[in-house]
Amino acid sequence: MKFTTDVERGARLLARAGEHGPGAVAGTGFEAYARILHPVEATRLDGAVIDEWGLPAVVAQATWPWAEVAARNGRVMHPLVQWRNLTDGESESAMSFADGWSVGQTVEGWFDPNLLAALTVHLRAATATPGTLTAGVWNGFGDLHESSTFLVASTDGDPGRLDHERSRVAAELTASVAPEVARAVTKGPFLRWPGRDLLLFEISLTELATPAWVHTAGLGWTPDFPGVLPQLLWPADHAWSVASEIDFDSTIVAGPRPMIDAVLSDTRFEAFEVAEDSDLSWDGDTINPAPRR
Repeated sequence: MKFTTDVERGARLLARAGEHGPGAVAGTGFEAYARILHPVEATRLDGAVIDEWGLPAVVAQATWPWAEVAARNGRVMHPLVQWRNLTDGESESAMSFADGWSVGQTVEGWFDPNLLAALTVHLRAATATPGTLTAGVWNGFGDLHESSTFLVASTDGDPGRLDHERSRVAAELTASVAPEVARAVTKGPFLRWPGRDLLLFEISLTELATPAWVHTAGLGWTPDFPGVLPQLLWPADHAWSVASEIDFDSTIVAGPRPMIDAVLSDTRFEAFEVAEDSDLSWDGDTINPAPRR
């Protein structure tokens, strides 16, 4: 992955930016669109097993599709489903279950590198330029700024040790952001996507097919903390577009019909077909009950 100042490479896609829905984040005019839901982390506690803090121990961890939570809460999966409607506004009672399992919040603007790697198979089949891709990264992520804040928990109450740990983590975060990215994050040049200033990078599908690329991308990844991932991805021939908008807990894939059909039938993804103007806002889920206020 290599930072580029050539923002003109995004002009053609920028001209296709829509006003709302999938088309607003991935561009309009593609033959078909798929929405891939970001899976959630689940943990199971066992009250019969106590950890060192005297609390129920975590005895299992998993990654769940939204459908698992929908089934447990008696909700319905459909293309415009909203996480808050499945979990009654992310209430504890709708995210913790009698068998000890509980789920966390969905992740917005972050498409798991392993899922992205799986997606590259379908993306490769639909472009004539698999080695020439552009990735757009939102410049507003705190991970990319030297002034970003972070939390480090102390296990022994030793202020000196806590300060040392904070210094160590700060040094790791600073070193993990490429110098050219650190300079450009405030000064640009940017692709001025509506409402989002994006830094642009050159990358290939071969790189993306190996999830370890994130550790050499210069985007704030450290051994202790995950960093930033692209919000927009497209090939030089503009055959398709992939968008993980920072406020979406799903990723939009736009492109030719055969590619979208392949994505929809791939069981590695929890995916639904949507239209370029589908309502993916909280109000778009009119099938499941809105969260109680």
